[in-house]
Amino acid sequence: MSNTISRQKFLQYTASAGAAILLSSLEGFALERPEKRLRVAIIGCGSVSNRYIPHLQTSSMIEIVCLCDIKYDRAVSQNKQYNVKAQTYPNIDAMLTGVPFDMMVTLTDMQVHGELNKKALLAGKHVWSEKPMANTYAEGKALLDLAKSKKLKIWGAPAVVNSPQFEFMSKTIQEGKLGRVSSAHGQYGHTGPNWSAFFYEKLGGSMPDLGVYNIATLTGLLGPARSVMAMLSIVNPERTVDDKGKIKVEAEDNAHILMMHDKNVISHVMCGFNYFDPHGHEAANQTLHSIQIYGDYGNMRLIGYDWETNGVMLDTSWTEPPKLVSTDKSGYVWQEGAAKVGESIISGTEPRINAEHALHVLEVIEAARKSQATGMRIKLKSKFPWPMV
Repeated sequence: MSNTISRQKFLQYTASAGAAILLSSLEGFALERPEKRLRVAIIGCGSVSNRYIPHLQTSSMIEIVCLCDIKYDRAVSQNKQYNVKAQTYPNIDAMLTGVPFDMMVTLTDMQVHGELNKKALLAGKHVWSEKPMANTYAEGKALLDLAKSKKLKIWGAPAVVNSPQFEFMSKTIQEGKLGRVSSAHGQYGHTGPNWSAFFYEKLGGSMPDLGVYNIATLTGLLGPARSVMAMLSIVNPERTVDDKGKIKVEAEDNAHILMMHDKNVISHVMCGFNYFDPHGHEAANQTLHSIQIYGDYGNMRLIGYDWETNGVMLDTSWTEPPKLVSTDKSGYVWQEGAAKVGESIISGTEPRINAEHALHVLEVIEAARKSQATGMRIKLKSKFPWPMV
């Protein structure tokens, strides 16, 4: 069976919904409702919603009240499949004038994330957006500024910094156990999705779909990138996809990105839609590493993918073999971002994941495109709170 048809099946599973937390009379000010639950609207009811919907249903602090898709039958179908009991809508305008909600979860084609997220913010809604949160850094920065001006929150996937393995690796670096860190590498790819054309259309590509994970992990571990050089290419100029048949590929399906961080640390990311990998979208049995960090006292390698982690191989001895450590996932799953940030709104806490980091990753992707177009090294201007752990 082809690797490229596995994701839709991979994304489908079910989970039971959590019960609501009743407020005491002293808690009534938190949300002007009898229940302390965040009302969530999901826009985009395609394959990824098969992971988001049941995961959000496990949170006792969250209630899904709206499902929306321009292919309206998908919203109706997901509402029935997961027994959501939400209102369904055929477009965002109808949803924004319908049942009240607090946060929108954006799961649509990536090319329209920016415009949809802006509409939600203008309507006074918090936003969790699948990657990327916008199509350019300038558009994303404008969204964050808009959110701040309206005292709202916006976040962008991925949630890789939430994993216990990321935390272990960050602490290992910060505590100096690898010595002076100099280099790092990340890689992620498969033979490409076949269920939608948007992956291959303008502003799609392997960087915002795949490379975004490794860029988020490496900048999260090593700090903001200061400059970027990249080579991007289209290896397969035509694809056949379920929704449009044979199409011309317009966005890169092969990318190599170099990032310079503080203290002369260099990291490298390679990603693409032409990578044979028998594991495809499932990493449960993946024993190879996808992230490497090298210092002069030791090195470590993340086993599995950074979005589905299986442990860290730590090598700090000249005489002893490397050790597999930090194998406990502690419940971490890649689709947890919306639930985590939604719960943070209710609890009044700050999640580890933050919009500034998502914006920085977006600027790296944009800089990589500019570097390919000009042949030049591109300086970056964005930063984010670091270290993250």
